[in-house]
Amino acid sequence: MAASLNAVVAAGGQGPANILLVDDNPARLLSYRAILAPLGENLIEANSGTEALRRVMEDEFAVILLDVNMPGMDGFETASLIHQHPRFARTPIIFVSAVNVSELDRLQGYKLGAVDYVMVPIIPEILRSKVMVLAELYRKRAELQVLNNRLGVANDDLARANAALQAEKASEVHKLNHSLSVSNEELERINRSLQREIGERTRVEERLREADRRKDVFLATLAHELRNPLAPIQSALNVRRLGSYGPAGGEDLQGVIERQMRHLVRLVDDLLDVSRITRDRLDLRREPLDLADVLEVARESVQPLFDAAGQCLEIHLPQGPMPLDADPHRLAQVFSNLLSNGSKFSPLGSAVRLTAGQEGDEVVVRVADSGIGLAADQLSGVFELFSQVDNSLERARSGLGIGLTLARRLVELHGGTIEVSSPGLGQGAEFTVRLPLLHTELAVAPETGHADTAPAPVRAPGLRVMVVDDNRDSADMLALSLRLMGHEVRAFYDPLVVVEAALEFLPDLVFMDVGMPVLNGFDLAGRMRAQAWPPAVRPRLVALTGWGQEEDRRRSEEAGFDEHLVKPAELETIERVCRHVAGELSLRMAD
Repeated sequence: MAASLNAVVAAGGQGPANILLVDDNPARLLSYRAILAPLGENLIEANSGTEALRRVMEDEFAVILLDVNMPGMDGFETASLIHQHPRFARTPIIFVSAVNVSELDRLQGYKLGAVDYVMVPIIPEILRSKVMVLAELYRKRAELQVLNNRLGVANDDLARANAALQAEKASEVHKLNHSLSVSNEELERINRSLQREIGERTRVEERLREADRRKDVFLATLAHELRNPLAPIQSALNVRRLGSYGPAGGEDLQGVIERQMRHLVRLVDDLLDVSRITRDRLDLRREPLDLADVLEVARESVQPLFDAAGQCLEIHLPQGPMPLDADPHRLAQVFSNLLSNGSKFSPLGSAVRLTAGQEGDEVVVRVADSGIGLAADQLSGVFELFSQVDNSLERARSGLGIGLTLARRLVELHGGTIEVSSPGLGQGAEFTVRLPLLHTELAVAPETGHADTAPAPVRAPGLRVMVVDDNRDSADMLALSLRLMGHEVRAFYDPLVVVEAALEFLPDLVFMDVGMPVLNGFDLAGRMRAQAWPPAVRPRLVALTGWGQEEDRRRSEEAGFDEHLVKPAELETIERVCRHVAGELSLRMAD
């Protein structure tokens, strides 16, 4: 059994505190444990209100994390029964809800003794901070009880001394008074410490409220930014449904859908980069390069934004090379973020200026705009996550508020610094990036052709292809695309029937979703590899998944997949895989 309050008191208020996690969803219990494990507290789980009551009767808890929506006894009923017991009347409860909570529900929760609400999806830092504060308060209460016990002992000693005062020498009165004085000083010191802790708690709560507010603003902005590309996609689909657009109009619709899909993919990539940054999982692929090449890639990526706003992008570079040891993709991302930021917050028809040069052992790049500028008190928060200087409705291109955060972290990973300055509101802003100069000759990289000059792909001859995905629309659309390429295709939505069907169909290629119910793609791939296939038959297994980090690719390889594709896979990528399989088949037949 975990340590109780008495055990914590016996340890002088320094032992780990009990945290009760109540949720009928095992996955969320696992997520709570993953989020709170770094705190080093005793995490105890209950999967229902009834089990939570049993746990509470067995031990004492610093805080209870309680799901609102549970079958049988919900969170409100459980909280009411817990607080009806005098022993647990003051146990703090944090309600967790996966649905929007009305003000009446919040009022009911607070009446039942809730100290806070946490909404799903949970932001780990916020939940961890809330629980850490309550656990520390629990320990402080235990520490205060220890001190009270000590004070009680001192008072008992004083009573005995007073009783003996009648028979002892007068000199002992001075000793007793001195002892009382020391105790009073200690109590005064404790009171001052408690006041400081209360003040610190107030500051922490204020920071938590600000973080919660910024989280709400970010989620609202994310919904807005996702709807922006979804709206033209829906309109294009509506036009296609009406069917009166003609051949040229069909090409326009295709262009609209492709552009907006790329926009959605960029939004998702930015969110994934933020996730990697917060977990220190963002890696660089460094190589010797010239800054001018990186800036040209950044310019190409933002030029459509400047053209749409009628703005001028001025780039001034020195004559000689500016060698760096850097990740070209990530560094281009830094400068494209800075340039797009300058465009977003500058008037239509204005100019954004980028200048670069060498200063000592550093390459210095400055991006200056003539936009809304920054007040002195806004400069420090520009690079904070989810921070936006102007999130008014009128500024339609406000973004997610993560671009500058990504830029700062990427520059720091390259060993550089980034700063912002502004004369004031309405007077523009300037971002200065400093990167260490590479003091060796640039490696000559082999030239590669651009995508728009590459020869048109040669489609593979007909293959026998299986598509496995529990999402019917996803499976059917990929299967249709493969049929239009000339392949014989079968689509399956139930992973349990795939092995038997594959032994009958003998596919050359299998596209398989990873996250399927009952039997996931990793396990299914293992079963496929374990089969006794006829001679010269070995299906190529391709994982299709929304997870694209190195760890995910490693898991796919260990499970038996030959390739790992991240959704949504480009048509050119699908055709490349098919050509590769067709080439292998040709070699196999030649042997």
